[in-house]
Amino acid sequence: MSGSAASYSRTPRTTPTRYKERATWEQDAIHAILDAGYLCHLGFLADGAPVVLPTIYARVGDRLYIHGSTGSRPMRGAKGDEGLPVCVTVTLVDGLVLTKSAFNHSINFRSVVAHGTAHQVTDPEELSVALDALVDQTVPGRSAEVRPANAKELAATAVIRLVLDEVSAKTRADDADDDEEDLGLPHWAGVVPVTTVYGTPVPHASTTVPLPAHLRDFTG
Repeated sequence: MSGSAASYSRTPRTTPTRYKERATWEQDAIHAILDAGYLCHLGFLADGAPVVLPTIYARVGDRLYIHGSTGSRPMRGAKGDEGLPVCVTVTLVDGLVLTKSAFNHSINFRSVVAHGTAHQVTDPEELSVALDALVDQTVPGRSAEVRPANAKELAATAVIRLVLDEVSAKTRADDADDDEEDLGLPHWAGVVPVTTVYGTPVPHASTTVPLPAHLRDFTG
């Protein structure tokens, strides 16, 4: 990072060519978006062809941890000192923007794009922190309420680390934006909000304990 300690560096890869006013490099804004999600898309090259895989992630400080199996292509590629060049994206949808013209339809969103070289986590202490963070990213407090992974499970699990450095966020949080000549058309225009709602937890048949506090807090 350079410049202000509160912002990430701007690079050609993190500077959008359109709607630059929607972009930010501020750490707090980027971290807030990452902390609000748990599903990312991991992009990399395999045998000269682009591959994009959905997987779960977690942020710990300036590190992004990404989950996978030991036999997967990105996990194998991230072994060794060279690591694996990747692009990680996270997108949260906040609204469907409907306009009177088909062309101006849009989506209100928050997104983060991070570039860099990912490395497989091999230090046992860091791996433990990463695995707990991955569980807690989906449901805060969950890792303390379950059995930790055993040796067999750890042998089948891999985590890669991407240090956040070349990263930016982009958002849209606006109303419908019709052309002036379309404003009088007899069509509905506006925004349909999109939210994630968690339902009442349904216990497994083997569950004999009451709903724990972390799940009550999570589902409201």
